[in-house]
Amino acid sequence: MRRVCLTLPTHRACTGTIAAIGEEAAYGARQFGVEVHLLILDSSPPPVLAEHRRAVAALPPSPGVTVHHLDEDEQRAFLHAVIGRSGGAPPDRLLELMLPSRVSYGACTNRAFLIAQALGCASVHRRDSDSRYQHLDGEPVFPLHQELTYLGRRADDVRESATRSKLPPGTGGRRVTLVGGSFVGEMSVDVAEIRDLAPDTYRELIGLSIPDGYPEIWRGHLIDESFRGAGDTAFDGDRTTLAPVGPMRVDMCNIALDHEVYRRVPLPPATDTIGSDYFLIHLLHDARMPGVQHNRHIVNFHTAERRTDDGFVAYQLRFVKFLLSKAYLNAVYARTAAGDALLDAEGHIRAGEIAGFVRDSTGLDRASSAHRLDVVDDAYRRLGDRYKTVADILVERRSRLLDEARDDMADFALLMDHWEALTRASAEAGLAGTR
Repeated sequence: MRRVCLTLPTHRACTGTIAAIGEEAAYGARQFGVEVHLLILDSSPPPVLAEHRRAVAALPPSPGVTVHHLDEDEQRAFLHAVIGRSGGAPPDRLLELMLPSRVSYGACTNRAFLIAQALGCASVHRRDSDSRYQHLDGEPVFPLHQELTYLGRRADDVRESATRSKLPPGTGGRRVTLVGGSFVGEMSVDVAEIRDLAPDTYRELIGLSIPDGYPEIWRGHLIDESFRGAGDTAFDGDRTTLAPVGPMRVDMCNIALDHEVYRRVPLPPATDTIGSDYFLIHLLHDARMPGVQHNRHIVNFHTAERRTDDGFVAYQLRFVKFLLSKAYLNAVYARTAAGDALLDAEGHIRAGEIAGFVRDSTGLDRASSAHRLDVVDDAYRRLGDRYKTVADILVERRSRLLDEARDDMADFALLMDHWEALTRASAEAGLAGTR
């Protein structure tokens, strides 16, 4: 029987999301006859963790669904065993990259990838704690429906069932490696206030994420599209597009990846950096790998914590680190735009070559990142109020932030060097202990 991993990484209270994703897992097992492993990776503080344990215990038993709720101690024990089995060195450093003490969007998903390998799953389907499902005629609209329909199948075999196809010539024989939708509701990044307060400043800041050399008309389009998802479009029926999926068309709260992708290439383990988990979407798009974009968009909302002063500062610093990281990531993406040359004879990503691109990026002149910090500092001081507080922090941490932006890429290259050994060791080790 086909096994799939539906995962929810979290570090904050989300009992409602746990109940809802439990329903989605039951739906997938019931409608598609698959074995769904619902994996909750929990980094929440003890009181919240206890609430989550009660929420998991309250999930109704469902045929074909197995629930795994792992706190950080349990995740660490798993990782320690897998790293030891893989022979990767230095083991303490690898463990830190897989389970850092700070927030890492890439690292939490990398842990899901390894555990999915241990469970023998064919795919990983990710959701987020600050999202919920749309409804149609009183029923929840589960993205898992489209993910299980298309993922892992030969593109030519599903061409007729998609609403439309935009497959590049010569790619119909490849497997669908990614299925994703976007979100509706609040912007995925906390920059709506900047857009409303000072549209020109907003465009200046978001423009830092766009690669140099883009024509101005395209830059403007990309800025307008950034972090907005599908806007306020309500679901009124399924529509799908079979094509390499662009990273601005899907969101990591609404995505599924085939194991042939994530067992070869991980995500950047950068800490306190939004957008660090979009690397594989870029890579698959550039390699012309078939994907399916659907319109079962998830509803995004901002938690109460993100609206506090401390939450505001933390999130703005993660946004700034994202802008710094783009100096390096855009250099990598410029080289991954090689299409079929990224694939080996079996049609799989050449992981070693990608690691080389990442490692080479660490040699970039820091002047670009320093300029980005200067632009952000000036913009935040113009905005004033709480943004000036963030600007003051950026001045204090300037050297550290510049170092981290470069070192994050070196860490990513190191993890890539060991990744396939880790995924093999995970598959061999398995995962003991279920609900």
